[in-house]
Amino acid sequence: MRALKISAISFLNTAPLMWDFLHEPSQEIRENFEIEYTVPSQCAQALRDGKADIGIIPVITTATIPDLVVLPHVAIAALNKVWSIQLISRKPIEQIRTVAVDTSSRTSVGLTQVLLTKFFGGHRELTPLPPVLGPMLDCCDAGLLIGDRAMMAKTEGLYHYDLAELWRAKTGLPFVFAVWAVRKAALAEMKPGLDLAGIFRRSRDHGLTDASVSEIARDWAPKMGLSEAQVISYFRDNIHYELDAECRKGLDLYFKLAAECGVIEKAPALEIMDESQSCLAG
Repeated sequence: MRALKISAISFLNTAPLMWDFLHEPSQEIRENFEIEYTVPSQCAQALRDGKADIGIIPVITTATIPDLVVLPHVAIAALNKVWSIQLISRKPIEQIRTVAVDTSSRTSVGLTQVLLTKFFGGHRELTPLPPVLGPMLDCCDAGLLIGDRAMMAKTEGLYHYDLAELWRAKTGLPFVFAVWAVRKAALAEMKPGLDLAGIFRRSRDHGLTDASVSEIARDWAPKMGLSEAQVISYFRDNIHYELDAECRKGLDLYFKLAAECGVIEKAPALEIMDESQSCLAG
């Protein structure tokens, strides 16, 4: 038996998920987990390469990484506006033909292509570029910014589109950006009886208490040039941390449309860890 390696994201929206791992972690957490921070796409790569056992990964990457199981109940999703995924342009969305994309989250890049292809006139040319808005707009009609950079972007005088809000308007469903995924091989190597699903669910719950959210806001607001009230509002009004039935419907539709648009080869059949961890439920 060994400690499981966690690949986590150093974004504001993951701070509540990691609460118990960073704030006086219990002996159970200290003994059974090791943490490394990176960006979403690299979390997925670490799982693919076997360098990590658990990762908060963009949902689109579950289509390309075999033998994963998703932890139940916990996700990074949005019921409507998300704020931290922005398509920014000097022209209306219908006139956009080329998009510079920040590739740190493949799910958001895929969502951009799905929305533009299915609802705004057809397939677009996406060009990977560093996530700096000015150079992005010098090279392309629009720029896709993800995470903290999207929240800090100056959009005065520009068209800006919240992709989760567009998805909700066009589909009537929430959008899931990321989930906790575990390599199946690692489950056989962890401590017997470890309540993996419960540990990550409780960490999320503890990170979303009023006191925890206020502490996160005090820490992050100065770094992002936002007010504490804005950060608190982001957690309360923009991010949905539950992988519930409606989110599963939104996820299934996204996979279907992504496959139709050629973003992925085929829609994956997600396996969700059973509460008892004794079996897998698709």
